[in-house]
Amino acid sequence: MVKSLQIQGLVAAAFTPMLPGGEVELSVVPAYVDHLVRMNIRGLYVLGSTGEGASLSGAERKQVAEAYVSAARGRIPVIIQVGHNSLVEAAELSAHAQQIGADAISAFAPSYFKCETVDCLLECMGQIAAGAPDLPFYYYHAPGFTGVRPDLIEMLGKADRYIPNLAGIKFTDQRVFEFQSCIESFDGRYEVLWGCDEMLLSGLSVGARAAVGSTYNVAAPIYHQVIEATRRSDFQAASDWQLKSVRLVEVLVKFPIFAAMKEILGWHGLPLGPCRLPLESLKDGQAKALREKLEEADLLKYILETEPKDVLVSKD
Repeated sequence: MVKSLQIQGLVAAAFTPMLPGGEVELSVVPAYVDHLVRMNIRGLYVLGSTGEGASLSGAERKQVAEAYVSAARGRIPVIIQVGHNSLVEAAELSAHAQQIGADAISAFAPSYFKCETVDCLLECMGQIAAGAPDLPFYYYHAPGFTGVRPDLIEMLGKADRYIPNLAGIKFTDQRVFEFQSCIESFDGRYEVLWGCDEMLLSGLSVGARAAVGSTYNVAAPIYHQVIEATRRSDFQAASDWQLKSVRLVEVLVKFPIFAAMKEILGWHGLPLGPCRLPLESLKDGQAKALREKLEEADLLKYILETEPKDVLVSKD
């Protein structure tokens, strides 16, 4: 049986750097990964929603995957998201991820022609996971993006027949009760990664040990404080710190959100460029307005912090 990664802490949903014209530009990836490691990020989730994986060609996705695996140099695990509406393409991306030394793969459900049953979804995921049989596979549960909302307990209960290398789920949804049920079922066999940044405290309260998110790229110090306060059972402090995350997201959604976070990383000397259509990039004056709103919300000092505390998610 392929083992799960057993990550503890924050996993950054990595961005894909681009040139002003929208071409992929990967020379900044090593410095970007070094920055995330310095910020005590414990893993990378590459080519997911944040990484605009669905907007890239297969060749581009392979180049991006190679760049992140090379830059990580084994310091932190790299999970490559390989989901595609073409299962053939997805299986090819899986095989490539295994070939280049990725630590795990993940895939979202096909979203144009949707699976109507759990068995259909498992069959699809099984074909994708079979491309990398030696790697842990994480189902990317993101109903807000895909429109697919399976019964996850039924799915996990049947998974052995379809996905021998299933390690767990990347749970990007707000149904805390469902997340808890996935963690506690099947003797805790499956690793379930929390995926809603502004509700990290909710995930921690029901047993999350690791979380994947885009705002961890730009505000890891805030989330480390949520984790540490939870560990010492100081739930008022944890709630206070979580509210800072909520305020952060409230600012970010006033702008094209992924482009705004790319802009923030640029303040750290990491030019990640714009986003690719259909995602919008920042318009004239928005970068200045973003910085002003973060300062007004008393968040800029955390955004610009470069030496966070070393903390992990733990049930202990």
